[in-house]
Amino acid sequence: MQAICTILLGNVIVLIPMVLNAHAGTKYGIPFPVYVRASFGVRGANLPAVLRALVACGWFGIQCWIGGQAIHSMLAVIWPQIGNYPFSIWVCFFLFWLLNIAVIWRGIETIKILEGVGAPFMLIIGLLLLWWITRKAGGLGPVLSAPSKFKTTGEFVHFFIPSLTGMVGFWATVALNIPDFTRYAKSQRAQVVGQALGLPTAMTLYAFIGVAVTSASAVLFGTAIWDPVQLLGKFHQPVIASIALIALLVATLNTNVAANVVSPSNDFSNMNPRLISFRTGGLITGVVGVLMMPWKLLGSYSSYIFGWLVGYSGLLGPIAGVMIADYFVVRKRTLQVDDLYRRGGSYEYRSGWNFRAVLALVAGVFVALAGLVVPSVHWLYDYAWFVGFAVSAILYCLLMSMSHLRGS
Repeated sequence: MQAICTILLGNVIVLIPMVLNAHAGTKYGIPFPVYVRASFGVRGANLPAVLRALVACGWFGIQCWIGGQAIHSMLAVIWPQIGNYPFSIWVCFFLFWLLNIAVIWRGIETIKILEGVGAPFMLIIGLLLLWWITRKAGGLGPVLSAPSKFKTTGEFVHFFIPSLTGMVGFWATVALNIPDFTRYAKSQRAQVVGQALGLPTAMTLYAFIGVAVTSASAVLFGTAIWDPVQLLGKFHQPVIASIALIALLVATLNTNVAANVVSPSNDFSNMNPRLISFRTGGLITGVVGVLMMPWKLLGSYSSYIFGWLVGYSGLLGPIAGVMIADYFVVRKRTLQVDDLYRRGGSYEYRSGWNFRAVLALVAGVFVALAGLVVPSVHWLYDYAWFVGFAVSAILYCLLMSMSHLRGS
């Protein structure tokens, strides 16, 4: 219950900036790299776009590593001797990487088809896996009756706060580039209802499946296994293991191309549209994703949650703060769309840069990540996304109001 409630609360919280940032995409039909020009300037928008793209590249590499592990585990069920070849995991990794690159090469329509087929398939397989493994463990009773690992409320709160931030950070990427998708929405009501049903509801359901299956692994194997690939590799029944691992491959491919390809491809293309197409931006994403060494980021759940998720949330929270403050507070949801696409217009600022937005972003990141180097304020890092969002949003509003008073 502690895990499920943490995940649910994190998704409800991050739903708010997602719906707010989605508004401009639906109203004006503009993607994230264009929308962010309103606050950072027609050239300055490249700064938050590249930061968002680099995080997506890291996620792309992580998903490819998970997919490669799934292929390796599936082959190990069929051919156990594969473990004797250390390089085999790398071959599987690059095979899955190439599969992702092939989808990118075929374009956005292939991604739409993949999403339409993959989502219901994943839900069905997830429920079947839950039913199968809990039956092996003696039913949901023994699985859900496991006591908390935290002896006191204080222990739980100490773990809960950075975990909540990590859960918000999990979707902090899409919370920025959600206009890339909602630009196609039919109405504001459609995007709000769609996200409300698709994020907290579906995510909590999948989280329940994951938590219950992990708890069942503790009953079956004596230790809780958090890595889904490692867990599925424990089942030596070829048919069951193969079906489950294929489902994991589909889920990973689905997630990767939707969440970690569309945005960075647009972001890299936005830097120089004449030279970098959507397809080229996707290829850049694939290469950078490998260079970020995803196997290090997934070394343990601690490095994954408290290092990767919480760490980059301190970069993205301030961007969201500036964007939302600009659109809803400073501009009252009114944009000059034509000026977003040309130099010398309303969003030119100084040589295409709004340095007030840059200053607010830097200040938010500095405060959010200060706890990494100053132990006495480590709590700031635990709340990295929230702290960065608040500092940048407030400072940006103050700086913009001062500039309006001076008439500059």
